[in-house]
Amino acid sequence: MGQKYLIDTCAVVKYLGEVLPESALSFMDGVVDGDCRVSFITKIELLVWNAPDPADIKTREEFLSGSTVYYINDIIINQAIKIRKETNIKLPDAIIAATAMTYNCTLLSDNDTDFNKVIPLGLNYLNPRTAFN
Repeated sequence: MGQKYLIDTCAVVKYLGEVLPESALSFMDGVVDGDCRVSFITKIELLVWNAPDPADIKTREEFLSGSTVYYINDIIINQAIKIRKETNIKLPDAIIAATAMTYNCTLLSDNDTDFNKVIPLGLNYLNPRTAFN
């Protein structure tokens, strides 16, 4: 089985808005078309936005309908607690990182400030914005 990826909210937004570099968009196309995975946190963050254009919410809903959504469980909770205690990143980001770690996924995000702090704890992290330059 190939590499699994969990896509963070900011990467989804930039992918759907086509604001990533072309090489990153091509990579993300493969991930999204293959086996797209997100955290329930990303689902919430994507759908809470009041878009000026209702088509934008429809695009996000369609993206999510083709995605596997991972929900919280005790393993993720315990990992998120450890991440928060050791890095002090925001709780939603700690949950997303914990989810990626729990399911052995590489996290796709461009939130280097927070997620680089979790790499020493075992997070596999890839920033699609900069990884393909």
